[in-house]
Amino acid sequence: MNQPPEDPKPSTDVARSGPPFSQLPLSSAALANLTRLGYHAMTPIQAASLPLALAGHDLIAQAKTGSGKTAAFALTLLFNLKLDRSGVQALVLCPTRELADQVATEIRRVARAEENLKVLTLCGGSPIRPQIASLEHGAHIVVGTPGRVMDHLQRDTLRLDALHTLVLDEADRMLDMGFYGDIVTVASQCPVDRQTLLFSATYPEGIARLARQFLRDPKEVKLLDQHAATKIRQRFYEVDEISRLQAVPRLLLHFRPVRTIAFCNTKQQCRDLVELLESEGIVALALHGDLDQRDRDQVLVQFVNKSCSVLVATDVAARGLDIERLEAVVNVDITRDPEVHVHRIGRTGRVDEDGWALSLASPRDMGNVERIEEMQGTKAEWHTLTELVPRGREPLVPPMVTLQILGGRKEKIRAGDVLGALTGEAGFDAKQIGKITVNESATYVAVDRRIGAQAVQKLSAGKVKGKTVRVRLLRPSDSRS
Repeated sequence: MNQPPEDPKPSTDVARSGPPFSQLPLSSAALANLTRLGYHAMTPIQAASLPLALAGHDLIAQAKTGSGKTAAFALTLLFNLKLDRSGVQALVLCPTRELADQVATEIRRVARAEENLKVLTLCGGSPIRPQIASLEHGAHIVVGTPGRVMDHLQRDTLRLDALHTLVLDEADRMLDMGFYGDIVTVASQCPVDRQTLLFSATYPEGIARLARQFLRDPKEVKLLDQHAATKIRQRFYEVDEISRLQAVPRLLLHFRPVRTIAFCNTKQQCRDLVELLESEGIVALALHGDLDQRDRDQVLVQFVNKSCSVLVATDVAARGLDIERLEAVVNVDITRDPEVHVHRIGRTGRVDEDGWALSLASPRDMGNVERIEEMQGTKAEWHTLTELVPRGREPLVPPMVTLQILGGRKEKIRAGDVLGALTGEAGFDAKQIGKITVNESATYVAVDRRIGAQAVQKLSAGKVKGKTVRVRLLRPSDSRS
């Protein structure tokens, strides 16, 4: 059913109009790889920061998550890289394990033209011994969280003598999480003549202190308006406390987003909302501080690869996440901090896409709404719950399901091995296969919902990289605390 004129579906087909990457002093192989990846024109942050970074300047870049900054510093790291030299040449510090994994994946994608490049992730929540073994075999680029990187430095299992580039990614979030001392410790062990690139969505005093202490005559790039008003369509709905949670499935069945993050202020609110959405037949998972690392990883894998429709999260648990093509954000609870509200809704409408930001406000939330209006400089657009009508008769189900293969990087499994097994002997079409995530000891692959059981059967009966593997269908209940 077509949506009426007042509810246009957010468009995801807006052309980028930035300068071409060919203007940069990159190798022909690197440019060809960017073309293969679909990177034809630079985003604003890339156009502003890359010429400065490639010229060797230290940099302070203020830009929101999702603006294309990862590719910007990844290209800088690769530009400076000398593959014939040993030792860690670049270090990227990230606030969370999830962001570190995403950054490492993006660096590997951008670096496909480079042979024998080793990118290693060092994060807490994973056993340290395999990381020590990997470091002994050598790595060109390390991506990690401050605490674990500092741990390796203290053990002398990580040496930074050969380092030429240090990147502080989402530096403001690292400071929010109490990592200032760790960052100082790590930075003080890097060579003085290195290049330092600092990326931050905001510019608190802690960032200025870091810049004064560790950056040399840095150039500043500030792009604060990555999410234009036309990119994020905001709507507020007045509710009473009793009907707050019940309003969420009504929103979802009206707008029918493929993936939504629903923000709650408490862990219990997260649990209650997941239970309610499941009773409505909507696949939802909670992300909060009570989850252990395994469950957290599985929740995020399922949401990122479109096997889960709704991620219900607290602000603390959602820090550091960078999820592409997110159609909607629902503020189940209105935050007291208007800056937090802006960060929440900025997770949709990324770069060249549009998105919905839908907020539920009770009479006691009106003071918070006024602060949001004041900060954004616009009046809230109010709508009523009676406008929400289910679109179509089909249930809101995610398009994919996730298979878990017992075996990952330790078994030297690569995404290409899994794709080859599914499209080769198993006989599936590549279009039926989605995102493949290879972790240390497990591999997750998204497949079209309609072939889930069949894919488990065929993979179990066949082989991946010449070996029999154990495979199971990962269900939302497997990742619930």
